[in-house]
Amino acid sequence: MTFRGFLKDKIFSLVIFFVTSLLAVLLLLAFKARKDLLISLITIYVFSFVGSILLDFFRKRKFYNDLVENIKSLDKAYLVLETLEVPNFYEGRIISQALYDIDKSMSENVNAFSKQLNDFKEYLEMWIHEIKIPITSLLLIAHNNKDKFDNRTMEAIKRIDFYVEQVLYYVRAENAEKDYLIKEVPLNKVISSVALKNKDDILEHGIDLIVENVSLSVKTDAKWLEFILNQIVNNSIKYYKNDGFSYIKIYTMTLDSSVDLLIEDNGIGIEKSDIGRVFDKSFTGKNGREIAKSTGIGLFIVKNLVEKLGHRIKIESEEGKFTRVTISFGKNDFYSVLK
Repeated sequence: MTFRGFLKDKIFSLVIFFVTSLLAVLLLLAFKARKDLLISLITIYVFSFVGSILLDFFRKRKFYNDLVENIKSLDKAYLVLETLEVPNFYEGRIISQALYDIDKSMSENVNAFSKQLNDFKEYLEMWIHEIKIPITSLLLIAHNNKDKFDNRTMEAIKRIDFYVEQVLYYVRAENAEKDYLIKEVPLNKVISSVALKNKDDILEHGIDLIVENVSLSVKTDAKWLEFILNQIVNNSIKYYKNDGFSYIKIYTMTLDSSVDLLIEDNGIGIEKSDIGRVFDKSFTGKNGREIAKSTGIGLFIVKNLVEKLGHRIKIESEEGKFTRVTISFGKNDFYSVLK
């Protein structure tokens, strides 16, 4: 709050003061008042008015300055009222009450919206679990009756299953910490499950799956890790290079502070301008637009879940040569102590 701005707001008061002062002087002169009396009255009038203006300014300045500064510094600006003292002037009390009513109304609306959103998420999770039962049945029927179902039908059912599962993990990702259980997980078991799930696609595309040095355990959640690896392997299959020997290689590297799990392929790679944005929500990139219809959600969910599990992820690639995804599991002794 600046004094200049405050005076601009008081322009009508200032005009009235000068007009009334002029009228008072003219009136006193008309009644032939003594000069010393005239000066004394005008001096008292001016000092009283200036004093009231200054008192009003300094009384309000602290409240408004605190209001503006606290709004700027708070992550949740609507909580600003909690940081302010109750002002000692009428105008400030009106503003405080208005902020309180606005905050209360917003909180009630947010709570109602949150309840609706949670109800929808619960319904969506229930629906996904229900719909996965007939999808699984379709997969079994198609697998056991390959003479009646062509590859395109089988592939379509698998894609439905893949995207339904992706939706489930996307819904859960916001509150993933409520669903996972961190414990010692053998990497070879998780990788075997992922390989089994993608076996048909790997064989169909003639891709060699190479697994090396994965006979060790890391502290993570097996279910979430399987989903993460499945998304990455699925991308490797989707963007494989159909002009010779194709492979997906899964292996580990043990470092001083971490165990790194690497998923590498010699597919079409990622364009240099896209590499920094592949984890962004809804980003499809050149490959997603030109080669395979992509939603841009899979890697976004992967990064979100990896970070919630306390791991790190990075991606390296060279267009036309390779793509390598690295998941780093920290060597944390805290879990062992708790055990």
